[in-house]
Amino acid sequence: MVTAKLDPTGITGRWLSRETSTPDSDKPVNDGSMLWEVNGALSTCGAAYITRFDGGEGVERRREEHDELAPLSTSYGVEARPESRYVLQQFVSLVPSQAHHEPHRQAARLAGMAAQRGFQKLRDENRGAWRQIWNGRIKLLGADSRWQALADAAYYYLHASAHSSSLFSTSMFGLAFWPNYHYYRGHVMWDVETFAFPPLLLTAPEAAQALLDYRFQRLEAAQRNAALYGYRGLQFPWASGPRHGEEAIRLSAPQLVFEQHVSLSVAMAFAQYVHATGDDDYLRERAWPVLEGVANWIASRVVKSERGYEIKEVVGIAEQTQPVDNNAYVNMAASMVLREAAGFALRLGRSDSERWGAIARCLYLPVDERQGFIRNHDRYDQRDTGRATATPEALAGLFPMNYPVEPGLERSTIEFYLSRAHEFVGLPMLSALLGVYAARIGDRSAALSWFQRGYADFIEDPFMETNEFSRRRFPDKPRVGPFMANLGGFLMSCLYGLAGLELSPADPSDWFTRPVVLPQGWEAIEVDRLYVRGRPARLEARHGTAKATLQMDP
Repeated sequence: MVTAKLDPTGITGRWLSRETSTPDSDKPVNDGSMLWEVNGALSTCGAAYITRFDGGEGVERRREEHDELAPLSTSYGVEARPESRYVLQQFVSLVPSQAHHEPHRQAARLAGMAAQRGFQKLRDENRGAWRQIWNGRIKLLGADSRWQALADAAYYYLHASAHSSSLFSTSMFGLAFWPNYHYYRGHVMWDVETFAFPPLLLTAPEAAQALLDYRFQRLEAAQRNAALYGYRGLQFPWASGPRHGEEAIRLSAPQLVFEQHVSLSVAMAFAQYVHATGDDDYLRERAWPVLEGVANWIASRVVKSERGYEIKEVVGIAEQTQPVDNNAYVNMAASMVLREAAGFALRLGRSDSERWGAIARCLYLPVDERQGFIRNHDRYDQRDTGRATATPEALAGLFPMNYPVEPGLERSTIEFYLSRAHEFVGLPMLSALLGVYAARIGDRSAALSWFQRGYADFIEDPFMETNEFSRRRFPDKPRVGPFMANLGGFLMSCLYGLAGLELSPADPSDWFTRPVVLPQGWEAIEVDRLYVRGRPARLEARHGTAKATLQMDP
């Protein structure tokens, strides 16, 4: 006996409908469908399935048709014989109520369509799609085979969790669900645009666009959110609820309402998309409303002072318990967004270019003049200890935000925060970038070590899922993955950071301005196919060369 099921056991919620017949048909078209309401009645989902069994003669088929609370199931009984082959095929469709107001009916239609097309055809098409995706594989030449395996696993988990047909971006753990873990369920946060989006942009631009579509379709919520705080323009929520795009962050950490830098990541992602694709229509129709809205929000958020323009009372990446003034990452990111918006305004003949450019140039950056490094914020005291002090927020302004500073200040800032990073490494997100910073000051051995501690130590074998926290540094933390910010951060480090790739309106050959320095033992980073300005391109970043190269297909 073999059985196929649709079983909601263990999923909080309740049955609204369970059907084993097909309306207006004497013979069921599918094996069964269900309508399920989640706990709290915020939404529903529909599911349907169809089975096919190949096992010769004498097969007995049974369905559970009468128990309205039992899992939907179809069983096939056969007297199995040695050296015989028996195949059970199951086609399943799952549809959320946000995609259709009768999700169980639409699920039945889609399952029927799948069965009509056939199992082998669907499998062949899926394999073909993955072959295309794997053309963008990031190859780490000379690196230990473990590093290539980690890069491949990260690449898979990222691409398995985002698709051009995605309606709701992707979540902190992609397609994974951890019922024993906390408030990340379904929320869309800055992690997506900052860490997951950049690798997708060059390897699967249609999937990257789907992530941006989620934000664009919820601009009214961002506009209302800005107004609630007394600002103009667009302020995207820290934790966006997919249903309405409104703030969904937990109430138990009130300081998080000051963590507003998500808007900067969203705006930069739209700018990056335009640079990478060269799509002028997208600029006018989609990117410009976002960049204009966030630039206006920044302009209403800054305060004019004798030091220039300041952004006061914010919580940065370190998530301090109290807001700070002039967080370095926030100010650097805001300056870069204003520069992008000003450039596009000039390109589109809009009037705000000069105003935004002036704010960008005069946005205050807290620098320790005596030691010559960028301080995390105004009241940053290097004598303090703990996570917030050790978090290298200023380095995130250098990469991935690419805020330009003179070489001496960049080096001294990197050296300062790397000297303290042992207190930070193992925490989410920025740990995966530490190897890039070491490479930028020419320390190949340290780069390899920081990637080991900042990424490889997060990995859960045998499936190489990236945990939220380092397994070695925080052995008592829950084992939950794949955490998109960490694996996206590692891929972004390889594709952008180590390769010195900075997207801009310039010709793609001018996107590389740094000598290539790779971790100890790594000889080159190669990608056979990226998508650049609508054309395939091949990337080679070989250690010791003046800059990486991008070879465009004709």
